[in-house]
Amino acid sequence: DNMTAAALIVAAGRGERLGGPVAKQYQSLAGIPVLRHALLAFCHHPGINAVAAVIRGEDRALYDQAAEGLNLLPPILGGDNRQQSVLHGLQGLESLNPDKILIHDGARPFISAPVIDNVLAGLAAHDGAVAAVPVVDSLKRGDAGRIVAEVRRDDLWRAQTPQGFDFAALLAAHGSADAGHTDDASLARAAGLDVALVAGAE
Repeated sequence: DNMTAAALIVAAGRGERLGGPVAKQYQSLAGIPVLRHALLAFCHHPGINAVAAVIRGEDRALYDQAAEGLNLLPPILGGDNRQQSVLHGLQGLESLNPDKILIHDGARPFISAPVIDNVLAGLAAHDGAVAAVPVVDSLKRGDAGRIVAEVRRDDLWRAQTPQGFDFAALLAAHGSADAGHTDDASLARAAGLDVALVAGAE
């Protein structure tokens, strides 16, 4: 089975919600930049053949520090939003032309080998596979600070990353996609791809 899989670590965001002078993917976690934790997980995974990050040009020095000594493809410059950044990343990997692509958020450091395994396994039978965890909390719809409805949580999942896809199919989907998809799974489904849910991790 000569299937090749590449990983694209999306780290071109500004991380504004967390605040602080440095985007969260470059902040230190246990003395190591958050992004490096994510890069390491994919670099060390036997099922992943190549890893590239998508970054902002002005973050190059921070990226070089986070990536030091790791076997990575050259970083790819992102776009104005996540969807554009992923497209730039896919275009940057076109010459490599992997069979499968796993897209992971650089600001999510706690990615484990078993979750990567689950996504790769899901891709054996589906166009896409997304790490997700079932919603266990009670969900409420609110309006002006008051509860206005209870939301049934059966069949509700919290999507995580990595999200894996057939490379050619995802690149084609990005080429024809509308703006405004919140993640690659939504964009892939809009293009008619079959996307499976696989076990993520709390």
